[in-house]
Amino acid sequence: MPRKKTGAVRSKKKTIDGITFASTLESYCYTSLKSNGLEFKYEGESITLIPSFAPVDGYYKSVLKKKNLVHAGSRRLLPITYKPDFISHKHKFYIETKGFIPSQHTFFIRWKLFLRWLNDNNMSDYKVFLVKNQSQVDEAIKIITNG
Repeated sequence: MPRKKTGAVRSKKKTIDGITFASTLESYCYTSLKSNGLEFKYEGESITLIPSFAPVDGYYKSVLKKKNLVHAGSRRLLPITYKPDFISHKHKFYIETKGFIPSQHTFFIRWKLFLRWLNDNNMSDYKVFLVKNQSQVDEAIKIITNG
């Protein structure tokens, strides 16, 4: 009986045109978009989904090597941002490549906030893709090019 894989999934980084991609799926998407003559940016924009803010009365939190809760004060909290893998404002699409997503990952929260951001910014004319394999990349490109 084959042993089940456990632990972290390590994607294979690949460099093309001086860009180091986080996975072979990202690099495949890049080369496919290029070979289809589409204009796009790779990780070209960082979108602020929730801006930075300071909690009015602060909050309490646990701190390493402390038994009791510590008041964290009203220090500003960082914004929540999202950087889509591929963007084209000319062809009006966003593509996110995700081969594997661990169950405890925050990606789905950011993804839902991103979809909400698109709604709030009246971007219903954009096509949005969450692809997990090469055939889905090919399908997305067919939809974009009306192929």
